[in-house]
Formats: sequence, C-alpha cells, structure tokens
Amino acid sequence: MPTWAQLVFLLCAVSFILALKGLSGPKTARLGNQVGAAGAVVGVTLPFFYVDDMDNIALILVAIAVGSVAGAVGAQKVQMTQMPQMVALFNGVGGGAAALVALLELDHFVGHDVNKAYLVATAFTILVGSVSFSGSVVTFAKLQELMTSRPVVFPGLPVVFGGGLVAALVLSGITIGEPVMWAGILLCLVGLAVGVLLVFPVGGADVPIVISLLNAFTGLTVAAGGYVLQNTLLLVAGTLVGASGTFLTLLMARAMGRSVTNILFGALRGGSTLGSTEVSDRPVRSAGPEDAAIMLNYADRVIIVPGYGLAVAQAQHTLRELVDVLNERGGTVDYAIHPVAGRMPGHMNVLLAEAQVPYEQLKEMDDINGEFKDADVVLVVGANDVVNPAAKTTPGAPIYGMPILNADEAKQIIFMKRSMRPGFAGIENELLFDEKTTLLFGDAKDSMSKLLNAVKAL
Repeated sequence: MPTWAQLVFLLCAVSFILALKGLSGPKTARLGNQVGAAGAVVGVTLPFFYVDDMDNIALILVAIAVGSVAGAVGAQKVQMTQMPQMVALFNGVGGGAAALVALLELDHFVGHDVNKAYLVATAFTILVGSVSFSGSVVTFAKLQELMTSRPVVFPGLPVVFGGGLVAALVLSGITIGEPVMWAGILLCLVGLAVGVLLVFPVGGADVPIVISLLNAFTGLTVAAGGYVLQNTLLLVAGTLVGASGTFLTLLMARAMGRSVTNILFGALRGGSTLGSTEVSDRPVRSAGPEDAAIMLNYADRVIIVPGYGLAVAQAQHTLRELVDVLNERGGTVDYAIHPVAGRMPGHMNVLLAEAQVPYEQLKEMDDINGEFKDADVVLVVGANDVVNPAAKTTPGAPIYGMPILNADEAKQIIFMKRSMRPGFAGIENELLFDEKTTLLFGDAKDSMSKLLNAVKAL
C-alpha cells in the first residue's frame, strides 16, 4: 500500500472518531453523521485507486451498487419507530460480512505457514461474526413481531448452548493449530446456532440491549478482520464500534437495573421480562378527555412521560401541539425521558425531535426525577414499566431495581392507555390503581386529539 493511501486511510479513521464525537450532542449530530459517512465512502472507494491487480471487480461493483440502493431505500422507507429493527439488520449484515471475509482469508492460509496471531484473529472473526449475524436476525424478528417477543426456552437449552460453546472452542483450536476449510465452515455453522440460542431466551424490553451487545460483537469482529487484512481503517472503525457498543450495553443494563448476564439468561430461571398479556380486572378510576383537559388547563407545572406507545400511535405531533397550547397559557411543561423509553437510548429524543419538540424541553431521568413532587399533573403517554412503582417496592418483580421516573410523587397523574394490558415486564402497574391516577383509555393518537380539542375549548 503506497504511503499516500495509508495517509488517506488515517484521515478516514480520524473522521470516524470526529463523527462519534459529533453524535454526542444534538447540535452537532447531523454534521457528525455526514463526516462519518464521507469517511466511509472514501474508505470504500480508495482501493480502486491503488490496487493494480484487483480480482472480480465486476462483482465488487455490483455488490456496492446493490448495497447502496438497499441502504438508501431502507433509510428512506423505514419508520422512525422501526429504527431499532433496521439497526439490528445492518448490524447483522456487518457481522456476517466479517465472517465471510475471514473464511476467504482462511482459504488463503491453507497450506501455508501462518503467524498464529492471524489464525486466532481469523477464528475469532468467523465465530463472533456468525453469532452476531444470526443473533441480530432473531432480534429483528422479535421486534418486528415475526416471532413471539416472549423468551423462547426449552428443556436442555443450557446444555445445548454449552455444548455449542465447547464445539466452537474445539473448532477454533483446530483452525488455529492447522488452518483447514472444513473446520472454518463448521465453526461458522456452530456460531450461527450459538447466536440463535443466545437470543432465544431474551424477551420483551431486553431485546434492544442485546442489539447493542451484538453491535459490540460486530465491531470486535471488524477490528479483528482489520488485523488479519492489515487494514488500519477497519481496525480503528471496529474498535470504535466495539468499545461504544460495550459501553452502551452496560449503560442500558444499568438503566434497567439488571446485569447483562441476567438479561441474557434470566428467563432460564424465570427472571427475564416475560411479556404477559393477562388483563387485570381490578377497579380503576377513568375519565373522558374533557375531565383530563380541565386538570391540565389549571395546572401550573406539567410533566409529560412519553413511551414507545406514543411513537407507535404516531401521536407525537399532536402531543407537541398540546404542549404548545399549555405553554401559551402560562404553564410550565417538560418531557421526562427515561433511558429506555423508546427501543434504544436516544430513540425517544429522535422521535420527539421529528415532531419539532424543542430539545430544551427534553429532560433526562436523573435531571427531572426530583421535580415530580412539585408537578401538578403528570401525563403518561404510551409508557408503563418506566413509571411502575414495583421497581422500587416489589422484590422479585422482573423490573425490581430498575431506576424509574418518579411519576407517583406528582399531585395528579393522567395515564393514557389503550387497555389494561401490562407492559413488557408482564406485571401490573400499581400506579394505575393509585387514588391520584385518572385513566384515559383509547388509541393514543385519537385520545390525544380529543384531549387537545378539549383543552382548546376551555
């Protein structure tokens, strides 16, 4: 590789670092995304300018064209509520691609005396890349409801999973000891099976955390692949993704009040989020939009707790209009954002930004939790588990220990729900039965429109 090409690759690597820095704030996120995309385009096209004997150039160009069209169309067509599913698919494709590249490199190593470090990196990439690919496909299927979102367990699952890990270690040892294609192919197949078995026991709201974990896996495989290919850009990019994915996984697990091990294997002992659909028949206090409008109209301090149900109903635009009306009448209104309010950290922020909600009105859990006791009304829209007091009061509950928004401390709570079905955790929300809580039943978009009209009429 000529020196000028190495310098360009170095600049591309720097662009990825700057992109990650830019994505850390709302004002610089767009620019950061553009800088990272530009670096990726340059990095992909650069080999065409310095590689003299490039093989299969027609296939490479076709693959780039197909991938570019699929990515562009997918990014335009996918709804914001389905962004985690797209992230899962893109992440899986990255892991699968890294595994295939490692298999091709292994074929080149057969019959040659190769440094063991390269073989270790190759075996690692094949195994972990395969796990990331199949696991990401399962997470996509769960979020897209192509399969049940409940944990999938069967007798002997731990034994089968453990046997898969042992087989993976044995095949990795064979690959490292003497590079042979049959061992690499079997290692890839075992990795695919392990990835499926890894995600099957995960249910409900835990799936996005696994997406983040698999994203870290993909980053590590890309970094290992970069070492094998002696490509600094892949090494830097993979390391960035692996490190950031790992931190994100740990932060999400902390926001759920659980360990990563419990999230992955909690269902084997009944500790995962189970997603029950049983409906409670306990009495609650409900009201119509007019009653809720009166409560909001006379409130000086209002806190909105948005959840994924708000986004699914596409009610964020109507909610923003309601907040604007309340602000015009002298009320103080903020949005309380739980770290896992959407499907991934920052997801709810993006959904609300799409509705032109001022970023200054979005307050993170740690910043606003102390203000609930001073709120006249808390309006919960499409959220459930993130305001469930069971996280603080019920040891043994699936969400026990999870930090929640202190909505129960407000003077009055308006809880918008479609029905009495529980959230992802599969347990009743005691906040629904609080004497301060008034339920407004119905589709979030329809109920929000009626509530907005009722407030305007006052």
